[in-house]
Amino acid sequence: MNPLRYPRRILLLLLTFTLFSAQAHVGPHPSVHDTVAGIIDRMRRELSKEELLNMTLQKAEQFLTKTEREILGTEHISFHVNVPVTVTILRDTKMTEEPFWLRERGFKKTSLRVKEGRLETEGWQKGFDAGRIGLGVHGFTGNGNHYLITIAPQDTSEKLQVSELYPGRLRLARFTSGVQPYIDRDEGITVIPAELEGQTLVRTDTDSEEDARLLNLFQWTSHPSSNRPDQVILTWSDDPKTTQAIQWRTGPKTKKGFVRFQKKSAFNRFQPGRTERVKAETVPLDSRTIVNDPFVNRHTVVLRGLEPGTTYVYSVGDGTRNGWTELSEFTTAPAATKPFSFIYMGDAQNGLDRWGTLVHNAFRERPDAAFYIMAGDLVNRGASRDDWDSFFYNAEGIYDRRQLVPVLGNHEYQGGDPALYLKQFCLPTNGPTTIGPERAYAFEYSNAQFIILDSNLDPATQTEWLDEQLSRSKAVWKFVVYHHPAYSSGPNRTNKEVLNIWTPIFDKHRVDLALQGHDHAYLRTYPMKGQQRAKSPKEGTVYIISVSGTKMYAQEKHDYTEFGLTNVATYQVLDIQISGNRLVYRAHDIDGKVRDEFVIEK
Repeated sequence: MNPLRYPRRILLLLLTFTLFSAQAHVGPHPSVHDTVAGIIDRMRRELSKEELLNMTLQKAEQFLTKTEREILGTEHISFHVNVPVTVTILRDTKMTEEPFWLRERGFKKTSLRVKEGRLETEGWQKGFDAGRIGLGVHGFTGNGNHYLITIAPQDTSEKLQVSELYPGRLRLARFTSGVQPYIDRDEGITVIPAELEGQTLVRTDTDSEEDARLLNLFQWTSHPSSNRPDQVILTWSDDPKTTQAIQWRTGPKTKKGFVRFQKKSAFNRFQPGRTERVKAETVPLDSRTIVNDPFVNRHTVVLRGLEPGTTYVYSVGDGTRNGWTELSEFTTAPAATKPFSFIYMGDAQNGLDRWGTLVHNAFRERPDAAFYIMAGDLVNRGASRDDWDSFFYNAEGIYDRRQLVPVLGNHEYQGGDPALYLKQFCLPTNGPTTIGPERAYAFEYSNAQFIILDSNLDPATQTEWLDEQLSRSKAVWKFVVYHHPAYSSGPNRTNKEVLNIWTPIFDKHRVDLALQGHDHAYLRTYPMKGQQRAKSPKEGTVYIISVSGTKMYAQEKHDYTEFGLTNVATYQVLDIQISGNRLVYRAHDIDGKVRDEFVIEK
C-alpha cells in the first residue's frame, strides 16, 4: 500500500471517551492506547482548563503514575530474540523531545547517524539478553519521524531469529540500501552506516507517532455551541431527486430537534400549521478535549418523498415557538436531463477564515451552482472538533442552501479513523461492502454520474464496486472524486496504487474528469489513457488537482501536465450544457478571476 496516503495517529480513543474509564485491554500486551486514554481522562478530572491548555512536557511526565510510565516505556513495540543482541534506536534529530525511557532503560547515545533527504537520525544503543524486548513510545508531542530500530546478534557467529513482533502490522527487513523503513511510506534509505549494514530492521508505522500524544492535545473552540441550532448543513444520503438530509448542532441542553418545510412555490407565510414537520435523530457528540464546549448534540433529519426539481423552504429547531432558525432552502435534483452547474474545490484544510471568503465569493458569483464538491482535507485536524467548528462557521449561509458532497482526505483520518467526519455528515450507504459505510458512495444528477472514492484505503477494496457502478451507468458525463491524485502536481508524490489500480477502470469506462486534492498546487493534465497522453478528452480522462485553502506546495513540471499553477487558491465551476452535450470548466481565484478553462464536447 502507498503509505503517504495514511494519516498520523493522534488517538481514536479521543473520539470515543467511553473507553477512557480504563477498560481492560484484551490480549497479552498492556495497551498503550488504553493507558493514554486513562491518563487523558484523569487529566480532565484533576487539572484546570488553564493547565490543560498549557501542558508542558515536564508537567506531562510528572503526571504519570509508576505503572503508566512502565507501560509507556516498554509496551509500544516488542519482540523476542533467540540470542543476546544489540538494539539500535535511530531517533529523529529534529525532535527536541528525548523519549523519557531511553536513558532510563540504559540506552547510550552513539556517533551513528543516518541522513538522507528529510530523514536525519542519531543512534542510541543497548545490549539485551535473549528473550522478550519491549520499547517505549515515540514521544508525547507526536512530532518528528517515528524512530527506527535495528537488531544485531552480539556474537556475529550466531544466527538471529526475531519472533512475536508486536504490533502485528509491523514487519522485518534487512537494513541495506533501498530498504523502506516504514510500512506506510514508499521512500527508501540508500545511505546505510557501515556499522548497521545488514542488520535486522523493524519496519515501523508512522501512524503510531502520535500514539502517546499528551501535548497540544486540549483545545479551546472559538465557536462553541448554544441552545439554538447552528452548523446547519445539507448533504445527500439517498436519491437526490426525492430525498434531502439536513444536519445541525446544538448544546447538550437541547435534547430534541425538528425540521419543518414546505414547497417554496406554495410559500406565503411560513406557519407551523401549514408546514410538514419531521423529528430529528439526536445523537450526543463527546469531544472532551474541547475544554470550553466538550459535549454537543448532533441532529439529523432525512426528508423523503420529495418532488424532483423542486425548491423547498425549511427551518430547524427544538419544536418550541421561538426555537427555530431563519428560513433557508434547498432544491432537489431534476427528474429529467436538464443543464446544471456545480462547484468543486480541493483542500480547504488551513486558513479556514480565508477559505470562507473564497467559498462565499463563489456563492455570490455563481448562485446557480446546484451543489459543492470538496475533494478531501476539509479541515487540518480531523480528530479535533475545534477545526470542524471553524469549518462550519466559515461556511455559514452556504451549505444550508446548497448540498455539500464531501470526500475523505488523509486529515479526516487523523487518529486512525474518520470518526468526526462520519458523525457530522449523513451520506449514502451504497458504497462497496468491503469498506465501512459512507466512505465511498455514488449518485446521479441530471445526465451525470458522480462516484466518490476513499483513497486513504487500499484501492483494491473498491475496484469491483467502482467497475460495477461505471458499467451500469448510462450517464453522459462521468466524474470520479477522491483525495490522493493519480498524477501528482509535485515531486515524488504520485500515488502508484491509485494510478495502477483505478485509472485502468477509468479508461475502460471513459471517465471524463477525475477531481482530486492533496497536492496543494493546481494541476490539469492532458487527457490521459493507459498512462499516456490521449488525442482528445473524448478518448481520455482529464485529472485535476486544486487547493482552496492557504497551505501551498511547490510544483514540478511533468510530461502529463497541460496547465499548472502555484500559490493560488481556486474554486472550479463546471457547467453541464445539454445543447450539444458540452462541459465548460473554469477555475477561479478568490477574486473571481478565471485562471484556467477548457471545454469538452461530445
